[in-house]
Amino acid sequence: MFENLSERLEKSFKILKGQGKITEINVAETLKEVRRSLLDADVNYKIAKEFTNTVKEKALGMNVLTAVKPGQMMVKIVHDELIQLMGGTHVDINIKGNPAVILMSGLQGSGKTTFSGKLANLLKTKRGKHPLLVACDVYRPAAIEQLKVLGEQIGVPVYSEEGNNDPVKIALNAVKEARATGKDVVIVDTAGRLAIDEQMMNEIAAIKKAIDPEETLFVVDAMTGQDAVNTAKEFNDRLNFDGVILTKLDGDTRGGAALSIRTVVSKPIKFVGTGEKLEALDVFHPERMADRILGMGDIVSLVEKAQEQFDAEEAKKLQKKIAKNQFNFNDFLSQIQQIKKMGNIKDLASMIPGVGKALKDVDIDDDAFKGVEAIIYSMTPEERENPELINGSRRKRIASGSGTTIQDVNRLLKQFDESKKMMRMLSKGGKMMGKAPMKRR
Repeated sequence: MFENLSERLEKSFKILKGQGKITEINVAETLKEVRRSLLDADVNYKIAKEFTNTVKEKALGMNVLTAVKPGQMMVKIVHDELIQLMGGTHVDINIKGNPAVILMSGLQGSGKTTFSGKLANLLKTKRGKHPLLVACDVYRPAAIEQLKVLGEQIGVPVYSEEGNNDPVKIALNAVKEARATGKDVVIVDTAGRLAIDEQMMNEIAAIKKAIDPEETLFVVDAMTGQDAVNTAKEFNDRLNFDGVILTKLDGDTRGGAALSIRTVVSKPIKFVGTGEKLEALDVFHPERMADRILGMGDIVSLVEKAQEQFDAEEAKKLQKKIAKNQFNFNDFLSQIQQIKKMGNIKDLASMIPGVGKALKDVDIDDDAFKGVEAIIYSMTPEERENPELINGSRRKRIASGSGTTIQDVNRLLKQFDESKKMMRMLSKGGKMMGKAPMKRR
């Protein structure tokens, strides 16, 4: 996400490279490029102009420290203003009701139904909630079926009423059902339209009035750029929603919606969808997004994603196996599965400072581990448990069974051995068996 914007901004800052101090001339030249970068990213012209004017005032009004180069200072100012542009601080979703009712709004195709499933999954797995999904799109039978499929995948019940074409009554009955069955969050998926119309607005306004939700969320496709911002304004004028959800932020989007929408509707972005998987939903943090836009990575989010997959008991067992030199391919496969659950591999790598830029033109898909998994699955249970048994003839059989070459199998075995040695060394506090401690360089 934001790859083109990040690249353009980086080029803008290069104008100040080698400059001894910030002056009105070099600031004007730099900010002219920054404004172009924002406009190319589909940021509203008025917002882009106000943004660069604010940066200019701060840059010229600041005494640049001798230890800080002008280019670095400009990056810092732009970084801070990007955070403010996107809301300043993270605003969490309100789930304090009993049950907490969350109403979805947005156009057809924005991703409301998929997001409803993702949100239910997040609240269930990460916040210990017991959600109920509600199918209130009575015009599109496929939407009800889609919600039921999503509910089944994540183990969350879906409330629907066959033959009832009144979404207001369905929503009210769903809230009663939630109270009766001990569900503490109700997520109401409503109908969308291909365009904004009066009937749609009247209907969702009636649902909101009837169920009085703790949260009304506006779901919008980030790939629609300025159209997303305009639609958000019309919905907010009518519904006065509480927050924005940006879906498909992993697609070929220029980022304009994320940078413009907060200023236009004065409502926070609460979540961003970053992929098709039900786990591909990120809580929105303005400061972390600013870091990523400016190529600084996002280590905090990366660590959080890792911790979500972290099992303390399993980690203890694994640590003991590593210490006893018993780490095997079953353990190796388990680690791969945990990494895959964290999300898109390229997106994860881009959270490491500097790596995103290096991988800009590198195609890394979710099948990056496919070949490795195929090789491991082609091993017998005994071979996975005892890798030292894998001799020449076994390697040939494994290569044939996995559709790879003997060279691929040899490469994996070598990498496995090196990883095993490294993990054992780390488990012993930096000491290899029979060797002196490694010296720091």
